[in-house]
Amino acid sequence: MAVFQSRTRRVALVTGAAVVVAVVLAVVLGRGSSPGSGGARPSPRFTPPPAAAGFDYQIGGPYPPASGVRVVSRDRSAAPLAGRYTICYVNAFQAQPDELAWWRRAHPDLLLREPGGAPVIDQDWNEALLDVSTPARRAALATVVGSWIDGCARRGFQAVEPDNLDSYERSGGRLTSEDNAAFAALLARRAHADGLAIGQKNTAELLPRHAGIGFDFAVTEECGRYDECDRYASAYPGRVFDIEYRPRDLPAACRDHAGRLSVVLRDRDVTPLGDPAHRFATC
Repeated sequence: MAVFQSRTRRVALVTGAAVVVAVVLAVVLGRGSSPGSGGARPSPRFTPPPAAAGFDYQIGGPYPPASGVRVVSRDRSAAPLAGRYTICYVNAFQAQPDELAWWRRAHPDLLLREPGGAPVIDQDWNEALLDVSTPARRAALATVVGSWIDGCARRGFQAVEPDNLDSYERSGGRLTSEDNAAFAALLARRAHADGLAIGQKNTAELLPRHAGIGFDFAVTEECGRYDECDRYASAYPGRVFDIEYRPRDLPAACRDHAGRLSVVLRDRDVTPLGDPAHRFATC
């Protein structure tokens, strides 16, 4: 899911085969992205989120959580929450609508294209898909998204949640699950090198590969509604953080998966506390 808010993204354009190879090595080895940073650095330890913990999904805007909430997911433009385990939301596989002009200007080759040259668009959220179809493009995109992950770590988040892992399903066959899994693996290495855990966002089809990719927990949307919770709970015992958007789906998710999932009911636009549309409930 995407949210309608601005995010600033900066990255240097990667050109030339030699530079691409260097970037791939840097990502795999967990090196810093700054020039002259030297050799490989040891990866700091990371901590997965606490199991069976109260959860709130605040990517639409931060606010003080309810009592009992121990894990919070917030957009990377927000501050982590002191005293709570805070997950950093990053839209990693698609471009925000208000940033499409920037992508077209700075990195036109990293947008997935229709045969006529127009960007491939996720119609539900009006987001252009990023092109993770080749190793070179994945390496170039990893410098962009990797810099955001670095920023999450510097600001004090404990984990990262890269969204739209399932973009291949909206690509018209131009991307495959293999492409997205390979890019996710680059992001997992970067997160772990930064001392962050990394969560699988939806995409039950990739659950058999979660360990190989490097995911540590899952953030799911409506696994209760779509009867997928058992699959996630088997892969990530106690560390599945599920958001339901329909009130009628919350009781069943809570009843059927008590102690195995952390379930929260939110409004679909995940509005902050005080907004008339705000909705929040837990088991």
